[in-house]
This record gives sequence, C-alpha cells and structure tokens, in this order.
Amino acid sequence: MRGETQALSAVTDDGVTIHVEETGEGIPIVFLHEFSGDAGSWEPQVRSLGRRYRCVAFNARGYPPSDVPDDPGAYSQQRAVADALAVLDRLEIGRAHLVGSSMGAFSALHIGLQHPDRARSLFLSGCGYGSAPEGRDAFRRDCEAIAASFEAEGFAPVAQRYAAGPARVQYRSKDPRGWAEAAERLSTGSATGAALTVLGVQRERPSLHELEDELRELEVPTMIVAGDEDDGLLETNLMLKRAIPTAALILFPRTGHVCNLEEPELFNRTLADFLAAVDAGSWSRRDPLSPVASRAGAYATALSAMAGAGEDTAPDGDG
Repeated sequence: MRGETQALSAVTDDGVTIHVEETGEGIPIVFLHEFSGDAGSWEPQVRSLGRRYRCVAFNARGYPPSDVPDDPGAYSQQRAVADALAVLDRLEIGRAHLVGSSMGAFSALHIGLQHPDRARSLFLSGCGYGSAPEGRDAFRRDCEAIAASFEAEGFAPVAQRYAAGPARVQYRSKDPRGWAEAAERLSTGSATGAALTVLGVQRERPSLHELEDELRELEVPTMIVAGDEDDGLLETNLMLKRAIPTAALILFPRTGHVCNLEEPELFNRTLADFLAAVDAGSWSRRDPLSPVASRAGAYATALSAMAGAGEDTAPDGDG
C-alpha cells in the first residue's frame, strides 16, 4: 500500500547484508545517516517527503540489523560508497537524490564525485569533520580514542557521552525529548561496528581539502547545510561552496550538528525547495562572474565582458 514502509535487504559484493527501509512512490531519495544515527534518524524527513517521493533509508554496515563484519578491512570510505550503490542496484534505482548527514554526507559527496550518473542531486548536511588540514592529526587521534572507548566500555555508555558532545548540546537544549529519543536509539548499537567504523571509515577517509580539484569539476546540483554552531566544519563548508560550481550553502542559526533532527521543519522546507528546483531543471551552475577575489575585480570582469558584447553601461554598485 502506498505510504507504508517496507523493510528489505541488499547484499553487497563482499556478502554483507544491509537493512533497507522504503516508503512512498515517485522520484527516489536515498538518505545516508550519520555516525550516531541509523535509518530511523531520517523519520522526520521520510514522514514529510514520503508523501511525494520514493524515500529510501538504510543502516550502514556495522549498524544492526545490518551485518556487523568483524574484519577491520571491511570498513572504509570506498566500501561505504559501494554499499550505497548496492542499495540503489537492489531497488533498481538508476539515479536518486542523495541526502546525507555527516558520515553519510561524505558518502553522498563521494558518490557524486565518482559516480555522478547515479546522483540527481546532493544534499550535504554536517559534512566535513576531520577535513581541516591543521586538525587532521588531532582528528585521527580522537578517532582512535573513541574506538578504544567503544571496545573497552561497550556501546551504550560511550554513545551517551557522544550524544552530549559540543555540537549536539544545542539539540538537547531545544528539544530535550527528541534528543533523549535519539540518544536512546543510539545506545542500542554495536560496539564492534562503531569502533571499526570510526577507525576504517572516519579516520582513514581523505580530507575534503585534498579533493578540491575534483570538487571544481563536480556538476551534480549540490546543497550544503550546516549549523552555525557546528564549529568543526564551517571553514570546510565554505571551501565546498567556493569549489563546487553547482553548490549553495545555507547555515541554520543557533544550530549544532544534527540539523535534520534539531530543526526538522527548516530542514524539510530547505530540502523540498531544493529538490523541486532540481527536478524542474532550474538549478544552475554559479554565475561565472561571481567567484572573483575582490569587488573591484568583479567590476573589472563585468565591464570587460560587457565591452566584449558591445555594451557601454557600467554595472550597478553599492559604493
């Protein structure tokens, strides 16, 4: 029946079973969750957009009821990309809108870079942790410490501390009940899966700043969303906006890391407007006159272009 959620599974090329949930009909949207989430983290979006779109969410490997391989080599950024493609193939989806949060946003972006034919658009929320060049070594050490904590203490106590991190307390302050529900959902995961995901996917993924040349060639329509109090990734998000010629950037005010849960109405409205523009064919590249180093440079460039076109009127300015 239309609107009901169906649970199914996809099997990857290395034999891992991925838990998948599908709701609605229409143009497909695939949601990729963050480290401290799962398919259920997208419930506010699926409830809204499932009325008009075919919404697909899945648990990454290491997140029950998806399989939890105990081989460290089974976890990597490239494996996360391959798993998402396996889900698309299982559902016979050629191209989908890809909506990712944090770890899932990295995967969505890498799909856009490596397999642009599979992405209608990229909606990247909270993307960029660990990418800042000056913080790479510290980020890797943090990943190792977090993994060691999961292995030593088990999942629930570490997850509870993780849920109260500096970019998540904003959610707790705004919506204590929603935050508690998310923290409770997080506490039921796998310590093995979490530790190996931190070490194999997060610690080893390349810095986005190392991919700047590839990002400049990205033509998939892209929206970048971040909370303005998510300090660890704001500079990287500015880099993404400047590098990707099809990108827009929106900052949610007084918001932390989990934008889709912390500000679900704003997130849903932003996402719906973006998808509508892409599906209407009205999402274009950035105007080539805009990415210049200075306002004076902008006027010089515009005047040169107008002179070449035979015009003699200077562009309006604001002084």
